[in-house]
Amino acid sequence: MNYYHSVRLNKAKCKGCTVCLKRCPTEAIRIRNNHAQIIDAQCIDCGECIKVCGHHAKYAVTDPLEAIHNFKYKIALPAPTLYAQFQGVHKTEPIIAALMSLGFDDVFEVARGAEIVSYAISQALRNEDKPRPLISSACPAIVRLIQVNFPGLIDNIVDFVSPMEAAAKFAKEEFAAKHGVPMEEIGAFFITPCAAKMTSIKAPIGQRRSYVDGAIAIKDIYKQMSAAIKKGFTMPEIDRASTVGIKWAIPGGETDAVGVRSSLCVDGIANVMAVLEQIENERFRDLMYFEGLACVNGCLGGPLTVENSFVAKNRLRSVMNRTAMKTVNKTSVFENACETLRLNVEIEPNNSRQLEGTMRERIEKSEKINQLEASLPGLDCGSCGSPSCRALAWDIVHGEATELNCVFRLKDRISELAAEMVMLGASTRFNTSKEVDQLEHMSGQLSHDERGDDEQDE
Repeated sequence: MNYYHSVRLNKAKCKGCTVCLKRCPTEAIRIRNNHAQIIDAQCIDCGECIKVCGHHAKYAVTDPLEAIHNFKYKIALPAPTLYAQFQGVHKTEPIIAALMSLGFDDVFEVARGAEIVSYAISQALRNEDKPRPLISSACPAIVRLIQVNFPGLIDNIVDFVSPMEAAAKFAKEEFAAKHGVPMEEIGAFFITPCAAKMTSIKAPIGQRRSYVDGAIAIKDIYKQMSAAIKKGFTMPEIDRASTVGIKWAIPGGETDAVGVRSSLCVDGIANVMAVLEQIENERFRDLMYFEGLACVNGCLGGPLTVENSFVAKNRLRSVMNRTAMKTVNKTSVFENACETLRLNVEIEPNNSRQLEGTMRERIEKSEKINQLEASLPGLDCGSCGSPSCRALAWDIVHGEATELNCVFRLKDRISELAAEMVMLGASTRFNTSKEVDQLEHMSGQLSHDERGDDEQDE
């Protein structure tokens, strides 16, 4: 199976340290031959390795701004996170205008898509029999995390597209209807704070094809937008989003917008994993909705942002205070959202961490892994190049490592070899001494025989 990933590795910059190894939530990284290796089948493009790599060996592939010119008409889809990136800017108007100055023909706020998706989810929770708790599908890294680590919770995932996808769909439909142009000539580009969104565009989950045509990193156009904002602006005439959609960028904003009383929001992928494990163990039976965000402070903490996420959170609240608190107009788009925004492809588990072979072979491999893990020190130090002792046991069984990858087992083996060499040396000295005695005895005997022969000759 082929996997597309936005997160990539620059081996020339990699020093083979274990920082990324220990932080990867799906154990998708190994250190081999003094360099990191990313296991494609297990990577969820959360960008955690990008954030923690001090050598900048991990990076995200996104579209350059020039990619918009592949389409006759270009629409920008700004994430609400973008509104919190510019120092001294506490309104959305100059940011939207700056996007237009970069060559876009229109701007459709993803926050508007969030408003529509919020309504669809709230209606589904009210009128449909859904598994509890329902798990947000807005963060693609969390959806992929569930596929890899928690496949039993796939049925709990919200079966609606993300606000980004909803925004792209309605942006194209509105622009095509307003200007009388074919949809094929319209390109919609998401201004993204994270790598996972790029991956979800190129390799969507739950959809046959993404409505979005590309993703441009916030950090890649930040300078150009800053310069445009300083020059002044003329605000284009577009329909504006309300605070209902903008607050999706802040942890808890989605649950507030959906209006679920019994809900829980957790940010930071390690924290999300801990809660998902408890949900899987049925520890939250009364919980109706769970909003999980891979990055600390949600999308504001994405690896492709510019501003500190805590500063950005305060600034976005300031932006919302200056945004009209209008009531969302429930148009026909809202009323039909439960039908038009459904996922159309079943989400399947990622079986990359499952043992292969017949039932007997799987049992034998599992027993071998357990035995190997029990024989290892259990420190999960990462010095072996695998993230944990169990991961090393897995790698050994699959022929990707040996027990000597463990520095403690290697140390023990070296000690054993040293002892064997000492014993071999002692044995060699003993044998050599015996051989010398034998040679001296043979030499003496030969001399005696020669003397006897000489006497006979006389």
